[in-house]
Amino acid sequence: MKERARILVVGGGYVGMYTALRLQRRLKREIGRGEAEITVVTPDPYMTYQPFLPEAAAGAISPRHVVVPLRRVLDRCRVVIGEATAVDHAARTATVRTPATEEEGTDGSRIEYDELVLAPGSVARTLPIPGLADHAVGFKTVEEAIGLRNHVLEQMDIASSTRDPAVRDAALTFVFVGGGYAGVEALGELEDMARYATRYYHNVRPEDMKWILVEASDRILPEVGEEMGRYTVTELRRRNIDVRLETRLDSCADRVAVLSDGSRFPTRTVVWTAGVKPHPVLAATDLPLNERGRLCCTAELAVDGAPHAWAAGDAAAVPDVTAGEEGRQCAPNAQHALRQARVLGDNVVHSLRGEPLETYAHKYAGSVASLGLHKGVAQVYGRKLKGYPAWLMHRTYHLSRVPTFNRKARVAAEWTLAGLFKREIVSLGSLEHPRAEFELAAGGKPSQDPPHNPKGSS
Repeated sequence: MKERARILVVGGGYVGMYTALRLQRRLKREIGRGEAEITVVTPDPYMTYQPFLPEAAAGAISPRHVVVPLRRVLDRCRVVIGEATAVDHAARTATVRTPATEEEGTDGSRIEYDELVLAPGSVARTLPIPGLADHAVGFKTVEEAIGLRNHVLEQMDIASSTRDPAVRDAALTFVFVGGGYAGVEALGELEDMARYATRYYHNVRPEDMKWILVEASDRILPEVGEEMGRYTVTELRRRNIDVRLETRLDSCADRVAVLSDGSRFPTRTVVWTAGVKPHPVLAATDLPLNERGRLCCTAELAVDGAPHAWAAGDAAAVPDVTAGEEGRQCAPNAQHALRQARVLGDNVVHSLRGEPLETYAHKYAGSVASLGLHKGVAQVYGRKLKGYPAWLMHRTYHLSRVPTFNRKARVAAEWTLAGLFKREIVSLGSLEHPRAEFELAAGGKPSQDPPHNPKGSS
């Protein structure tokens, strides 16, 4: 390289971590000589492997094995914990708000860069539904997954200890909104866990619980194909799960889920998994966006019309050159994100060295989804699988994709032990209020509200 290069990676998810990992490997000598510097800005010090969140919620995998510590993996990068709030690409600067920003009384620090990689991912796409912000929980983070597991078990404890039929009915009613991967897999795993847990409750039976899946379209799991989607509906209904297609959630105010078909369900559990939208930081840049708020990118993963800016994953609208039709874009999923990150990292290096860029081209291989222990659906290279073979393929595929050998070994060990011993059904809901007991012992009044944490569950 002709001069020192400062590379800024915004985001520590799939694309952010894998791109930074690729860069530190390809630029190892340059980093050692001080000719290159890689800075990663991320709100969390870890990358979450989201396909394992449903199994973490069901207790099949420990939460700490679902995440990858960035500082350990990206040992040649500078990792900054914070949120990028604005990017001025014309001036090559990014404004970053860190945990120390409020203490310092500033609006955030500014980081200068020469090459920018935007990979902030996505956030939950919500609607102005009464009660949604007050009573619902998402399913995108490990905190939400573990919080939901604790919550489900706590509701079973409430139902077991009350004589009020209204309280019991609301506690044992679980409403999931969204029939994509997150909603179906979370529902399948948690229902499986709760069904198993009932054997340890003397007055709660599986048929006492109501599990409801609400989907606005006419099918679920569109990624696995129409036939496998219909099979999934049949399989869930066979497990006494109420699947409501072409139905919307109109309100969940006062802990009552009101659906567009007129149904009303008193419930203490509403899980919102109805899609995602691009991260808000994209709107705070001077880079071109498409009608959906994603960055307009070329097939080389460069931001169109913005030299030295790159993007991939959920934040980028990348042309699908294998589709054979003009205007087709790659789906914003993990399969594309992992492969795009490698090409993106290589192209940044090619650009710095004045070499030709590579074109991202990957034909979608298919999808796998888990519906609980030993249950699943899959469509891979046109072949359809269901039941145990699909579940086994789901585990095999994701075990091969989870980053680092350390995590692969730990997850495999946990699965092996889970096959030898009984499932854990312990609720650790007090983790969300760790100071409550001490405050009470110290003569104070424990807070009834969880501490402010936008990523945590309530």
